[in-house]
Amino acid sequence: MSVTWYECKVKYKKTHDTGEQKITTDTYLLDAVSYTEAEVRITEEMQAYTNEDIKITNLKVANYSEVHPFENSDRWFKCKISLIAFDEESGKERKSNIYLLVQANDIKEAFDNSNIVMAQTMGDYTIPSIIESPILDVFPYFTGEEEQLEKYNVLETAAPKATFEEDEDDEELDDLQELDNLATEETEEELVEQDIEEEE
Repeated sequence: MSVTWYECKVKYKKTHDTGEQKITTDTYLLDAVSYTEAEVRITEEMQAYTNEDIKITNLKVANYSEVHPFENSDRWFKCKISLIAFDEESGKERKSNIYLLVQANDIKEAFDNSNIVMAQTMGDYTIPSIIESPILDVFPYFTGEEEQLEKYNVLETAAPKATFEEDEDDEELDDLQELDNLATEETEEELVEQDIEEEE
């Protein structure tokens, strides 16, 4: 399921750590099916930040292919990824660009996190550009459905070894299930034979 991300600039009265209230403009990102829904959603989300009225100064579709939060990170970075493919007709390499929004604490960490995100990519790629985004927070639209969780791409990084161990466990469970099914089938066949003998 494709996702449309909207970048929203919101002007509102913000209470700072000192207790002082100042008019400020912050940028947020959320997904929605239309501009109307995006406007409704950002208005609802901002209720957690202020009780005052807010003004949406800008609302536009963002060109992010994926959004990747990482734990213990508080900044967002726009990462340009160039996917490299070989054109058999021309015999030359072709590049296509996508943009990821990756959470990190600095540019180096954003570069590392981008490589983690792209680790499962079969083709070659480069990361020609990483810039810090003005986005303060991201509001994904969770419904509890699996496809909604997939579209936000929440990473739960696990060691490859753990993955392999899980796969081996799955194979053992499959083998046990197969043996259990065979035993059940043999028992059913014996019962059928007994019924036939009794009828004779």
